[in-house]
Amino acid sequence: MDIMKFYRGDEFEAYRYLGAHTCAGGTVFRTYAPNAEKVSVIGDFSGWEELPMKKILDGRFYGLEVAEAKEGMRYKYRIYEKKGGFTDHCDPYGFGMEVRPGTCSVIRNIDGYEFSDGEWLSKRTDCYDKPMNIYEVHLGSWKRRSDEDSEGWYSYSEIADELIAYVREFGYNYIELMPLSEHPCDESWGYQSTGFFAPTSRYGVPEELMEFVDKCHKKGIGVIVDFVPVHFAVDHYALTEYDGTKLYEYPSDDIGYNEWGSRNFNHSKGEVRSFIQSAADYWLSVYHFDGLRMDAIRNMIYWNGDESRGENRNALDFIRTMNSGLKFRHPSAIIAAEDSSAYPKVTAPVSEGGLGFDYKWDLGWMHDTLDYFRTAPMYRSRDYHKLTFSMLYFYNEKFILPLSHDEVVHGKATVAQKMNGQYADKFPQARALYMYMMVHPGKKLNFMGSEFAQLREWDEKRQQDWDMLKYPLHDSFREYIKALNSIYLKYDALHYDYDITNFQWDDCNCMERCIYAVRRKSEHGDILAVFNFSDWFQFDYSLRIGKGYSLKLLLDSDNQIYSGTTPDGGTKFSYSSDTVNIDIPPFSSMMFLVTK
Repeated sequence: MDIMKFYRGDEFEAYRYLGAHTCAGGTVFRTYAPNAEKVSVIGDFSGWEELPMKKILDGRFYGLEVAEAKEGMRYKYRIYEKKGGFTDHCDPYGFGMEVRPGTCSVIRNIDGYEFSDGEWLSKRTDCYDKPMNIYEVHLGSWKRRSDEDSEGWYSYSEIADELIAYVREFGYNYIELMPLSEHPCDESWGYQSTGFFAPTSRYGVPEELMEFVDKCHKKGIGVIVDFVPVHFAVDHYALTEYDGTKLYEYPSDDIGYNEWGSRNFNHSKGEVRSFIQSAADYWLSVYHFDGLRMDAIRNMIYWNGDESRGENRNALDFIRTMNSGLKFRHPSAIIAAEDSSAYPKVTAPVSEGGLGFDYKWDLGWMHDTLDYFRTAPMYRSRDYHKLTFSMLYFYNEKFILPLSHDEVVHGKATVAQKMNGQYADKFPQARALYMYMMVHPGKKLNFMGSEFAQLREWDEKRQQDWDMLKYPLHDSFREYIKALNSIYLKYDALHYDYDITNFQWDDCNCMERCIYAVRRKSEHGDILAVFNFSDWFQFDYSLRIGKGYSLKLLLDSDNQIYSGTTPDGGTKFSYSSDTVNIDIPPFSSMMFLVTK
């Protein structure tokens, strides 16, 4: 490791030196604790007796080779503080940890698995002009062995084949995994981490996770993982006051804690920058993940996410350095920001004054769209332009449209449950909503369970309500999503999201009838979608689409096979000259292929 790069904050592979590395002579332990009085390593290999570590490099690092330390053994660093006393810490750069409530690091070999995904990696792209349909998953609650057992999870290996087959069948080409870095509290979902280099042991060992990613790639599925560069868990056995001082966090508690009660990283320190961006590189390099979704970027742009407190310029500088370095090292990897601010140029290249992300979650689109569908139909004429507003700013960034885990918890209700009206009314509206999402520019993200209209809020301790598929409304809803997703993957008119000539409103002025018409263009054929979001049957709606075109119905959300009212093969539209005339049932939508 280049020590000067480490201190400058330019190191991306600190994990190759720091941490616990198996070798011919046992295991070499190294840690950075510049303000410690002394450091020892303790573990299974020493009967938990102290083995004093030696000062190495510039005297701010400690190291020791232990012949008896082998793969799978637990360990900690006993760090003596200059003010007196000691704390036993897990390894900040440790590659494994024991299952909670245990807090020890575990020696893991990260170089033992041989990937066979070279072809996938050689063809991988950032998907700007390709389909990206993301299925967001919390591995511990997609499917479980038992909801009664608090540790009733499947392993990375056990769940791989079934999850991959499922996403392929239902038309997703990317999986996004909620944070896998080790965390003590199930309820944090991984966003309060104690092991930034340790895949959670809840689901197995590093090689099993590598196998999971490798299998995905062999089946043509990309894998993105959630990454948290903003904050870390407060537990004192982890990063908090690691060497007896606030090494990773800010010295002042005013900016040292955030709204989630966790510790903020001090992004002004070079060794902290090297730590975070090495962790980011680690998941891309060692595990072959195809991208990182970076959480809570607003809280890096502004001090604690509060715009009135001003920009955090050191954190902004760090974001640019990190993203530039990651893209240089992994040009085809996807770096996405979950950012609720209106800060400009989040997805512009750093060379053009941007932050260097590939994508940004469009949280404005999400809020406006879900608010619209919560609204009683009688008020939708008033709120008509909530659904058109997003296109006024869409081309400012490269957006992903997220209907994520955040929208199905904490009393917010699931996506389907949010639809206005009683039980039976929710399904046609949700079908129309998802067609609107699919034809709106932007890559797509849908949280697990939403594809079959789960009505119970997500709970990380329970698997999805798969038994709901025995009810026709839920089973047919999933079949509808499958059909919709297959259209999205097939037709390239839906892929050129950031080409301003690709999208047009064919009708965004039919306020009283709550009808919209969207067109996505391609030289291979246009996609036209027409929506009726009112609770009235809209008869004889006419739309001019231009002369010399032919029209083919691809999908009708009101088809009986999806629990609608229109018989399969039935027709509600006619087309002559340059005009299509449609009778549109309440809460329904139709998608057409338009070709010359």
